[in-house]
Amino acid sequence: MSAHKKKHKRGHEEEHENHERWMVSYADMLTLLFVLFVVLFAISQVDQRKFAALKTGLAAGFGAATPFDGGTGMNSGSGIASSEDSIKPDMGLTPAVPSTNTGKTTAESAAADRAVAAANLSRQQQQLADAEKEVEKFAKIKKQITQALADQKVNAGVRFTVDARGLVVTIVTSSVVFAGDSAVLRPEGQRIVAAIGPALRPLRNGIEVDGHTNQLPVPTRNYPTAWELSTARASAVVRYLIEHGGLAATRMSAAGYAGERPLYAPTDPRAVTLNRRVEVIVLSTLPPEESALLPTAAPSSGLTPANE
Repeated sequence: MSAHKKKHKRGHEEEHENHERWMVSYADMLTLLFVLFVVLFAISQVDQRKFAALKTGLAAGFGAATPFDGGTGMNSGSGIASSEDSIKPDMGLTPAVPSTNTGKTTAESAAADRAVAAANLSRQQQQLADAEKEVEKFAKIKKQITQALADQKVNAGVRFTVDARGLVVTIVTSSVVFAGDSAVLRPEGQRIVAAIGPALRPLRNGIEVDGHTNQLPVPTRNYPTAWELSTARASAVVRYLIEHGGLAATRMSAAGYAGERPLYAPTDPRAVTLNRRVEVIVLSTLPPEESALLPTAAPSSGLTPANE
């Protein structure tokens, strides 16, 4: 009788151990749910680089296309933009469209999207403000040069424009600046360049000088082609600014473009005269994404964008 009770008790214990094995499966399920929520939380953050890394990692892990590839997947229509989506600027300010936050309530997602859009808009507004400040500096340079030309009573064809590079001071290289087929500055040309130098000397900006000829097929005797002539004229202006304007040589650069970058088409009556020019460019110190806004900011300071 005692043996039977012991046997019955031992069998009851074995049956109890089998009954509690469901906890192992339950723990596995909780672990998987935890991983799922971690993944959902990770992809809910508005960070395209992290999302792309997650998508690539999942694709590599499963060895096939993931549901994040768009179309019929669980992320279809979620509003997450790919890196190929373009943003069209509107006066340089366009709030980015953030992705919908998966795993959050509609109200939380909308609030997060508004916060991201506001942050992007604030950053772009700051970039435009920096561009406007740079253009104001260019406007002061223009005023100084214009006054210096007036003081020296130089009637020069000097034009001031702004492009993504910076302030472009265009000097029409008529016969009073350079003689035909020559890269020697004439007295009038020296006075024009001398009027430009003092406004540029105290700046930290780099200075680039570009030489351009018109597109007339005029043979040259002193130079093999218009490429050498345009480069020589740019170099002559650089040398004069260094030797007589007191500008540091380390700030200077010269380039020649022959007639390959005309301001006006060959059919335009102005092409013969105005395409023959030297451009003194005050290079912007802003990063590229801000300097690209310089033409947009130019009218606020009375300067003309280069494309007008």
